[in-house]
Amino acid sequence: MNVKDWVVIVTGAGTGVGAAAARMLAEAGARVTINYSRSAEAAEAVAEECRAMGAEVLVCQADVAEEADCRRLVEETMAKWGRVDGLMNNAGTTQLVTDDNLDSLTPDDFIRIYSVNVIGTYLMSRAVAPHMQAQGGGSIVNTSSIAGVMGIGSSIAYAASKGALNTMTLSLARILAPEIRVNAVAPGFITGRWWLEKLGQENYDKMVAGVEQSVPLQRAGTPEDMAEAALFLLAGNSNITGEILLSDSGHHLSGAPLVAR
Repeated sequence: MNVKDWVVIVTGAGTGVGAAAARMLAEAGARVTINYSRSAEAAEAVAEECRAMGAEVLVCQADVAEEADCRRLVEETMAKWGRVDGLMNNAGTTQLVTDDNLDSLTPDDFIRIYSVNVIGTYLMSRAVAPHMQAQGGGSIVNTSSIAGVMGIGSSIAYAASKGALNTMTLSLARILAPEIRVNAVAPGFITGRWWLEKLGQENYDKMVAGVEQSVPLQRAGTPEDMAEAALFLLAGNSNITGEILLSDSGHHLSGAPLVAR
């Protein structure tokens, strides 16, 4: 992955996969815009880690569900460095609801989840596209989920949003070629703060153990695993576009296979 002197915007970079990606980019010599919505302290901590590696960093608060915020985020990046080479659409949200509890999801829940996971990705991609095209190229990678492939995950609304994100990735890859490549990484279970805060330590440990016992590779994925996959798609191979890369320790292999009848 050669991203030295690249300018890369990472949305949702204060924690988790986004934070891991920002650190990896900084270590590889990229200039990074670290976006956050609410996690200001966490985003500043990530920025300090990146600066300690010698990277130039811009920290920018913006809600990707808001069109004006998306345009401002890109404009501030352009004002600082005059270009944008990569965009990692990582910001996302969900609601933890079991699939059999249909009454627990409201229309507002769907709208909120889609606003960030789908519309936010579209707005950010649209905002960077003219700049990438004008400079002759660029790369976009979206953080999807195994939920969008298998219809599983934290809630039906979340899975549906990631399924929509997958098809939008294909659409954007077609219309933005040849100057801009668009791909997505689809993580499985990811260790870290989100599940720990939702479940508590005991239940979180049980979930991690259950994942490790059930997936073919017998390991739970980390934010660093997902960031590494995303950055491979962002800058690791210039011949890949319209790809949705599963990074799930083989979890998708437990899904029902397609059988011709």
